[in-house]
Amino acid sequence: MAASLNKVLLMGNLTRDPELRYVPSGTAVANFTVAVNRSYKDTTGERKEDVSFIRVVVWGKMAEICGEYLTKGRPVLVEGRLKSRSWEGQDGQKRSALDVVATNVQFVGARGERTQTQGSGASGDAGTSDVESIDVDQEAGGEEIPF
Repeated sequence: MAASLNKVLLMGNLTRDPELRYVPSGTAVANFTVAVNRSYKDTTGERKEDVSFIRVVVWGKMAEICGEYLTKGRPVLVEGRLKSRSWEGQDGQKRSALDVVATNVQFVGARGERTQTQGSGASGDAGTSDVESIDVDQEAGGEEIPF
């Protein structure tokens, strides 16, 4: 069998505040969209900018932390994996989407802002952690994404 790899790293800004929900088992799930910019020169040498909007899903304690501390416009570094999903819309049309299921979210910002590092919790200027490290995949418990 051939080896495979499903790993995503994104750095960008939130397009809106995270939406935090709880599945029936009580597990937290947050979703938000990250805008990622790419600058390049076209064939004429003119500088262009392309923006991609990428949906991110976070589970467990990390979802609660994201819901509490992240806000629209905040820069983040997201590490995770791609997950495809499909459903039938109200109009009967089949729809599909590709999301990033985050395993780590790092809050990026100016010194003095509260930051989140590698799933280890929120920390202030002193650099102390007030939340234990978690394994986001274990927190998800195999439940479906509720949206």
